Amino acid sequence: MKKQLLLLLLCLGLAGCAIANKAAGLSQAKELHRTGTSANAKILEIADSGWTVNEDPVISFVLEVYPEGKEPYHAQTKIVISRVHVPQFQPGAMVPVKIDPKNPSRVSLDIYGF
Repeated sequence: MKKQLLLLLLCLGLAGCAIANKAAGLSQAKELHRTGTSANAKILEIADSGWTVNEDPVISFVLEVYPEGKEPYHAQTKIVISRVHVPQFQPGAMVPVKIDPKNPSRVSLDIYGF
């Protein structure tokens, strides 16, 4: 009985972590860090998503992405930003991004060294 309860709690905890990872944009950021194409983007809009991870906000971004040799386009993404770094991520700022080569609408800020 104790083992079953422990297993159930472990499964619920892992599921919760997976949901939080996806909601915070971390799973996409990690994937695109490995497989994405580098580019620059201009932040057009930011918004607080209402989520936090370790008391840091998950910020939603609207970006103008500048892929090398292609026309710029708009994309949306979200990622956890440390509260002390939020002032660096304001509209008009240029940021490095990674673009999914198979689906260019999937973009993530390339700010962490996963």
